[in-house]
Amino acid sequence: MRPDRSISFQPDLSVVALNARYKGAPPEDILHAALRFYAGGIAVVSSFGAESAVLLHMLSEINPHAPVLLLDTEMLFPQTLAYQEELTSWLGLTDVRRISQSRRELKRRDPYGALHLTQPDACCAMRKVEPLERALSHFTASISGRKRFQSGTRVAMRHFERDGARIRINPLAGWAPADIAAHMAQHNLPRHPLVSDGYPSIGCMPCTTKVEQGEDARAGRWRGSEKTECGIHFTAQGAGRAS
Repeated sequence: MRPDRSISFQPDLSVVALNARYKGAPPEDILHAALRFYAGGIAVVSSFGAESAVLLHMLSEINPHAPVLLLDTEMLFPQTLAYQEELTSWLGLTDVRRISQSRRELKRRDPYGALHLTQPDACCAMRKVEPLERALSHFTASISGRKRFQSGTRVAMRHFERDGARIRINPLAGWAPADIAAHMAQHNLPRHPLVSDGYPSIGCMPCTTKVEQGEDARAGRWRGSEKTECGIHFTAQGAGRAS
């Protein structure tokens, strides 16, 4: 039985109050609260990457009918798209939506599919940030699977945070790699096929490489550059959000 963490919710309730109320709460409680508070106006944003099964499994046990948004950049590994279908079926999720930039815009702004080589930030903005913003414009809140341990830009991340006019909820913010691994093992969740091939963090094919033993898990993302985020977790003003 979940502990009683009921709160009289108002749409403009301060994230400070929400973070205070749910400080130290298990991810399942935070996720359950978010789905209840924002019922009908909330979506999960998932990459269907290496660790995505954990949050999606929790979602499936609370509300498998909640919308799940996958950003299909048209540069994803085919294994990721196959994994999305497998995991969706395995968990019984009923509303997984692939979100993409329009073909017209892709042809106009990246006719040769090579923008990532010269302007990776512009490529991410076109293929991820813009289509996600359009998709989320129909929602008042979103849920992410981000964790504090993943990068330096996320070390101060709170469970509830402002995302422009929306609220973003990060149920797994406080979990460590061991927690993720334990949940995967306990529930025998399907693994992304590329993890066993040396890809502990998986993005678009051109911008993701294998990680060698001893390297940081995200070392294979935009290798050789200072880029660490695709931009979907930045504010509308372009600044990194407190994470």
